[in-house]
Amino acid sequence: MSAANTPKNILLVIGLIVLAAASRLLPHPPNFVPVGAMALFGAAALPKQWLAFLVPVLAFYLSDLVLNNTLYAAYFEGFYWGVSYWTVGAIVLMVLLGSGMLRKLPFSWGRIGGAAVGATLIFFLLTNFGVWAGGMMYPKTAAGLLAAYTAGLPFLVSSLLANLMFSGVLFGAARYFGLVDTRQGVVA
Repeated sequence: MSAANTPKNILLVIGLIVLAAASRLLPHPPNFVPVGAMALFGAAALPKQWLAFLVPVLAFYLSDLVLNNTLYAAYFEGFYWGVSYWTVGAIVLMVLLGSGMLRKLPFSWGRIGGAAVGATLIFFLLTNFGVWAGGMMYPKTAAGLLAAYTAGLPFLVSSLLANLMFSGVLFGAARYFGLVDTRQGVVA
C-alpha cells in the first residue's frame, strides 16, 4: 500500500462519493445529479476495481431508496426496495469508461471533462432506451425509440452540466486533500 493509498484516504474518497449521492436528496433542477461524476471519480480514485463498481452503485441505490420512499412514495405500494437495472447498468458502464480514461493515468482536467461528456451520453442512451424497452409509454418501434430519446433531450443538458460540475468538485477535492499525483492520477 503506497503512502497515498491509506485507509484514511480511501474513506475520504468513499465519503466524497457518499456526499455526492446525498446531494440527490437536496432540491435540484431535473436530472442535475452527480451520477456520472460519482462513477468516474470512483473509477479513478478507489484503489480496488471492485470498490470502484460497488461504492458508486451502492451510494446511488441508497439515495434512490430514500427518494423512492419519501418524495416518490405515491408511485409505489408500500416500501419500495427496487432498483432500475438500466440505471445500474449505466453506472457500471460509466465506471468502465472512467477506468479506461482516468485510472492510473496522468491527471488531466481535459480528460476528466471528456469522461464526463461520455458518462452523460452513456446515461442518456441507456436509461432512455430502458424507458422505451421496459415501459408502455412508447410503441416498440423505431419511431417509439426516437420519441423516447427526444423526450429525454431536455434532461440531457442538465445532466451534462451536473456531471461536469460535480466531476470538477470531486476531482478538485481530491487535489485539495492531496489525493492526486499529477503523474499517476488520483491515488487513494
